Amino acid sequence: MSRRIPPSEAPRPDLAYLNDDFLTSPPARMIRVQCELLEVEQRLRANNVRNTVVFFGSARIRPPEQSEGNPQLERMAKFYEGARHLAFLLSNYSVRLPEKKKFHLCSGGGPGIMEATNRGAFEAGHRSVAFGISLPFEQSINHYSSPELSFNFHYFFIRKFWFFYLTRALVVFPGGFGTMDEFFEMMTVIQTRKTTKHVPVILYGREFWNEVVNIPKLVEWGTISPEDLSLFHFADSPEEAFQIITKDFDANYLQAPAPYKPED
Repeated sequence: MSRRIPPSEAPRPDLAYLNDDFLTSPPARMIRVQCELLEVEQRLRANNVRNTVVFFGSARIRPPEQSEGNPQLERMAKFYEGARHLAFLLSNYSVRLPEKKKFHLCSGGGPGIMEATNRGAFEAGHRSVAFGISLPFEQSINHYSSPELSFNFHYFFIRKFWFFYLTRALVVFPGGFGTMDEFFEMMTVIQTRKTTKHVPVILYGREFWNEVVNIPKLVEWGTISPEDLSLFHFADSPEEAFQIITKDFDANYLQAPAPYKPED
């Protein structure tokens, strides 16, 4: 027969939202997913981040000073410098735009092209966003990103949502599986018109893209339409990419109402 426990000996169970064992368990997965939506949104709004220009690219690319003596790295170092300079140009361009049209440069938060993106914005004197992902072999968020705008995701699909939700332009540098995954998923959203906004897409480095992917061949094989080739542009220099983006912004983004308002 159970006995009545004196008040002084009564257990004090943890509150459910302070129970780490529960919060990290499979049944709480949807709570963790919601956290990666709601906490990110709250912090972006608090920092007045309405729009982004997203750069994708390989984490393995290094700056020239770290590439000497390795022919493969030396060949790719120009893309690090290209991303760095383009981010610098776009950051300085953004501050001249109307308040609701200003944007932040955004990367995946890691090394390589991601670091170059945040570095270019940092060297221009502006903040930038880093959407990092927790991986067993990835370093921490690069030190050029703004701490208050740096995030670490567990779920790839939530990270992808945030990449696309705020972006007004996408620049894709040479990369591997992760870059290709992000690029083709965004292209699918654009091609199928699951978004109402116009997003210019730049493939940086014609030689790489024509040799490694060769998208026009998809038309020859009949797996995409000829008009799908108009969904992206090629660029081989920061200046060329900058001109394509700003010209497109003049015709589309700057004329359209802002779809995302922090005060909503």
